[in-house]
Amino acid sequence: MIKRLAGDWKYIKNLMHGNSADSFIKNITQGRVDNAVKYPDEDDLDGAAIGLLLAGESVGRGLSAQDCFEVGRAAYNIKDYYHTLHWMQEALDRIAVEKSKDGPKESDILEYLAFALYHQGNPKRAMAMTKRIVDIDPYHPRAEGNVQWYEERLEARDKTDLDHLPPLKNERNKKNDILERDDYEKLCRGEFTYDPIMASQVYCYWKKDRPFLKLAPLKAEIVRYEPLVVIFRDVLTSEEIEVIKKLATPRLKRATVQNAKTGNLSLPIIGSVKVNDNFSAWLKGHDHLVVARINNRIDMMTNLNQETSEDLQIANYGIGGHYDPHFDFARKEEKNAFKKLGTGNRIATVLFYMSQPDKGGATVYTELGTGVFPTLGDALFWYNLRRSGEGDLRTRHAACPVLTGIKWVSNKWIHERGQEFRRPCGLTPDATERYVGDLSNVRSPQPT
Repeated sequence: MIKRLAGDWKYIKNLMHGNSADSFIKNITQGRVDNAVKYPDEDDLDGAAIGLLLAGESVGRGLSAQDCFEVGRAAYNIKDYYHTLHWMQEALDRIAVEKSKDGPKESDILEYLAFALYHQGNPKRAMAMTKRIVDIDPYHPRAEGNVQWYEERLEARDKTDLDHLPPLKNERNKKNDILERDDYEKLCRGEFTYDPIMASQVYCYWKKDRPFLKLAPLKAEIVRYEPLVVIFRDVLTSEEIEVIKKLATPRLKRATVQNAKTGNLSLPIIGSVKVNDNFSAWLKGHDHLVVARINNRIDMMTNLNQETSEDLQIANYGIGGHYDPHFDFARKEEKNAFKKLGTGNRIATVLFYMSQPDKGGATVYTELGTGVFPTLGDALFWYNLRRSGEGDLRTRHAACPVLTGIKWVSNKWIHERGQEFRRPCGLTPDATERYVGDLSNVRSPQPT
C-alpha cells in the first residue's frame, strides 16, 4: 500500500489534471495543505522497506517480487550489500513464479545483483551477471558499459573463463553497522533465548508496599532478574491514553539521537543514509491533570522520586519505525549528556505501551537475548544503573520495526538525584533487586 501511494501518486495527479474532476482534485489538494490528509512519500517507502529489511525472514513469505525488489533497493541505498544480494535474489526467484507484467524487470534486478556482487568481492560473478543482462536486453542503456567497467578490473584469464565461477562471498560489513545487528534482527523475529532456570524463578505479584497501594495494588510481572525487568499490567486506561495522544499529536517532531562524542542531536543513520519514522513530543506535569496523575503513578510503581525525572516523552512509530540498540544511561565517556539537567544519570526507565501494533514493535534486550511485545496499557520497567551507581551494560535495548499498525509509547526517564533514600547503595557492589523497591543486600523472598 505504501509503495503504491508513494510511487503512483504523481501518475494519479496527472490523470486527474487531464479530466474534469475539479472538485475531487480541490478536495485532496486542500486536505494535503491542511495536513488533514498525509499520503506516504518516498521517505515513508524507504522507512517501511528498511523496517522489513531488519525484520528479515519473519515477513518475507508474504511479499511479492516487487516488494522484495523495493526492500533490496533500500538495502542497496544504505550500502547494505549483504541484504541486497538476499532480497534481490528472492525477487528474481519470485518473478519466475509470478510471471506478472506489473513486477520488476529482470534486467533491473540483475543490475542491482551485479553491483552488490562486486561490492561483496565477487567481480567475476558480477561481470557474468551483467553479460546475462546484455543477453536478455540488448538495448539496456548501461549493460555494455558496465561489462567494460568490470573487464577493466579483472585479470585477462577471468574475462573469458566465465564457466568456472569462484564460490560466492557474502559477508556482513561490520565497519559501518551496529555490532549486534545479527542479534537485533534475530530478536525482532521473536527468536528469544529461553533460560529454563530463569523461567522457573520469575513470578507475578500484587505490588502493595505503599499505603495507597493497600487499596489499589498494582499488577507486576517479573520478566527476568539480573538485571531486574518488570512489566506492570493495565496501568494506563484507554481514556488516559487518548488524552495523552491528543496532547502530544500537535507537538510531534522527528525523533533524534545524541552523538556520544559531540553531544549534538541528529537523525539516526543506517549505512550512510539518515532514516527516521519515529516522532516524539514532551509533556509536562502541568500540561494536564492526566499527565500529573501518571507521574504520581510512576512514583507508586517504581518507589522512585519523580521530582528530578524528565518530562514524559511521547513517541509515535509509523510503518518501519524502529530504534537501534542503545543505552538509556550516559556512559563514562559521555560526560556532558545530562550536565544541563543537573540531576545525575538516568537511574531507571519506564516505558508505557499506548497501542498494540498488529505485528512487530517489540522492545528487545540485545545483551540478554530476550524481549517484550507491546500490550496496550502495560508498562515496562528496568534499572539502568546498578545500586553502586555504575551503568548496567546488560540493559542495552532496541525498538524493533513496526510491520503493521502504529506504535505509540511514552517514556519516563528517572534520574539519580533525589533517590538517595529511595534506592540507596548496597553493602556490596553487586547488590541487586529481586523485585521493585527491594532494598536488601541479598536476594529477598517474594513480596507479600
